[in-house]
Amino acid sequence: YQSQRSPGSVPLRQGGKGSAGTAASMAGKAHRLSAEEREQLLPNLRAVGWNEVEGRDAIFKEFHFKDFNRAFGFMTRVALQAEKLDHHPEWFNVYNKVHITLSTHECGGLSERDINLASFIEQVAASLS
Repeated sequence: YQSQRSPGSVPLRQGGKGSAGTAASMAGKAHRLSAEEREQLLPNLRAVGWNEVEGRDAIFKEFHFKDFNRAFGFMTRVALQAEKLDHHPEWFNVYNKVHITLSTHECGGLSERDINLASFIEQVAASLS
């Protein structure tokens, strides 16, 4: 697959080091990431092409696959995990392209749930390349 920046996206600032956490941390009420949490949790996603959505506290990435079957297979794997986590992406698919936006409705912006799901999405995409 290939990824591409959305025309309406803005690159995120580069920051410190951190990890994305685990699916177990998905439980409980989501809270909006603080500036410190963003600097700890976002750098790995920034490095692989996730971008802030202009005018909204969300992250975005566009994925390109060889064909529709690979794109749909990718979406299926992500959908199954999202259902387990009860945290669903906003997405759009046309043929071999999948646009994904992540934000947590419960807290009105980015939460650790988004970081965890984006990290899972990256693992799935890497397994299909």
